[in-house]
Amino acid sequence: MTTAPETPVMDTLLAMTADSVERCNLSPEGLILTRIAALVAMDAPPVSYLAHLKIGAETELTPEQVQDVLVAIAPIVGTARVMAASGHIAKALGFAIAATESEL
Repeated sequence: MTTAPETPVMDTLLAMTADSVERCNLSPEGLILTRIAALVAMDAPPVSYLAHLKIGAETELTPEQVQDVLVAIAPIVGTARVMAASGHIAKALGFAIAATESEL
């Protein structure tokens, strides 16, 4: 008999992400930028950006690259979505800074 994992939702999301990365031929930066664009289109909450921006920082993604994506997709998703995403990204970065400070 198998035991259920303690974090089934997180485990599923991690497995889906790993499978997606394995099957994708984009560069690490390209993958994260594409996912950020999708998050904007979906009006994702700050926590979704937090996960991707952390990985983005590890791949040396720059704030300018994220801004370029927001500029590029604005005509498609609209100004309201881009402005909402900017706020969500700012909140995500605030969470990240607070978490880092609490670790110190």
